[in-house]
Amino acid sequence: MISDFRSVIAEGRLFAVGAMLAVAQVAAAQTPADPRPANNPAQKPAFAGQTDAPEQKLGVAFDVVTVAEGLQNPWSVAFLPGGKMLVTERPGRLRVVTADGKLSEPVAGIPPVFARGQGGLLDVVLDPAFAKNNVIYWSFAEPRENNENNTAVARGKFVDDAAAPRVEDVQVIYHQRPSMNSPLHFGSRLVFGRDGTLFVTQGDRSIIPGRMQAQKLESGLGKIVRINTDGSIPKDNPFAGKDGALPEIYSYGHRNLQAAALNPATGELWEIEHGTRGGDEINIVRKGKDYGWPTIAYGIEYQGGPITGGIQQQAGMEQPIYYWDPIIGPSGMTFYNGSLFPQWQGNLFVGGHGSRDLVRLTLNGDKITGEERLLKDLGPKGEAIRDVRTGPDGALYLLTDGAQGKLLKLVPKK
Repeated sequence: MISDFRSVIAEGRLFAVGAMLAVAQVAAAQTPADPRPANNPAQKPAFAGQTDAPEQKLGVAFDVVTVAEGLQNPWSVAFLPGGKMLVTERPGRLRVVTADGKLSEPVAGIPPVFARGQGGLLDVVLDPAFAKNNVIYWSFAEPRENNENNTAVARGKFVDDAAAPRVEDVQVIYHQRPSMNSPLHFGSRLVFGRDGTLFVTQGDRSIIPGRMQAQKLESGLGKIVRINTDGSIPKDNPFAGKDGALPEIYSYGHRNLQAAALNPATGELWEIEHGTRGGDEINIVRKGKDYGWPTIAYGIEYQGGPITGGIQQQAGMEQPIYYWDPIIGPSGMTFYNGSLFPQWQGNLFVGGHGSRDLVRLTLNGDKITGEERLLKDLGPKGEAIRDVRTGPDGALYLLTDGAQGKLLKLVPKK
């Protein structure tokens, strides 16, 4: 009987130890990737998993290789056939970068840009038929009369002349309307849909008169627009032919979208936009939908206090699939589909321009199930990441923002 009693005690201890380990594992699984306090601790998600996905460290070993440096506030990178790259610099220069990191002279033919605040030369992408036509597209802050400016998109034929690279037959195919006197919130990512149409993300220009137009269909502020490659309007746009609405609008109610990419699994456009404090968000962009800004929003004003009505949900307005509180200041994103990192296949990578890190997200369909923060030790004070792209060689490419910005790539550790 004594032996049985001791066995019961032993089993009880083992059960207790096992229970404690299980509790510890659950707690670890629920630990958020960002230990900082919330910007708006009072707000509640609309559904489980909408924020604070559990930290998920995969332990993938990689080296960070500097491809090029000495770039002034680089904003976007695009990959040319044969290993060269195009990189925009916000002051208004487009550079050709060779595979071994040499920078060309500025590409001639780029129109003047409004290069103040967040404005300048911004995104650059290749035409889907670039191998045949050599056409590229770029977005920029366009100077207008009376100190006003707006987001614009141009196209031209790229001539890769080693001595004098240039763009020819330049056309500005899109002008955001209205123009405003503001140096902020140009948005400006360019993404081609599978059907060859071009999505253009646009900010609300930050100032209150602009913000309050984000849900108004007669304005291009705070909108994603969809155009054809010549600037004409696709006939199946949701507001084409409707009175009082701009026909180029595809979705509305956005704040400042500096990250966008097609989900390769679905072909849908995903975007990530800057919220205010505690409200950066990921959205799946769907035709004609209202994404709520500024009527509903997660976060608080930068100077404190609630945003407009201080509400996060309202019927008829879309919820983000995920939001960050505290914010990361997102800029640049890619769905990793390269061959160098099998463990990262299908993951979403986001540039933490504000948090000065690289954010890796694990996906299960349209849900974010895990988060990991990488490159926190990039540079002595961390470096703001402006763009993130999957290269044709399977490496993950990054641009760091600053007066001495760099083009980096992540490759498997040797």
